[in-house]
Amino acid sequence: MNSADDTAVIAGPTSGRVSHTRRLRGLTVTGLFATLAAMTATTLAAALAQAVGVDFEIPDGGEKIPLPGFAVVTGVFSVVGVVIAATLLRRSARPAGRFLWAAVTLTAISMVPPVLAGADTTTTITLLGLHLVAASVMIPALVRGLPARTD
Repeated sequence: MNSADDTAVIAGPTSGRVSHTRRLRGLTVTGLFATLAAMTATTLAAALAQAVGVDFEIPDGGEKIPLPGFAVVTGVFSVVGVVIAATLLRRSARPAGRFLWAAVTLTAISMVPPVLAGADTTTTITLLGLHLVAASVMIPALVRGLPARTD
């Protein structure tokens, strides 16, 4: 065997791992920046809604959702989205398409609790809109960070 063939055999799998590591790192950085952007966008939108009279009062116990609560919940579920995207990057042949399908499905499911919470109509509609604000930041950012196919 000549040395050029040995190098090609050794370099092939290693370069694939480096590429995968770079993709994962890039996706993670993109996801964390998108998470911060989604947290900011939902908190600002909630503050604006509060300024125009939305009370964010949930009937169970009569407590109001505090503004920092929007940031925390958005952050937690956005990080869950980043983890799902990273898992699909590692395990799926078509991570972008699969993530898009999963993210849209989970966004639709996330619309159920605000509707069932029993809050007034204005609060319910605003909460639904805030879910869409977070999704509109996170989903496109993560889909762009994923390859359409991993060959």
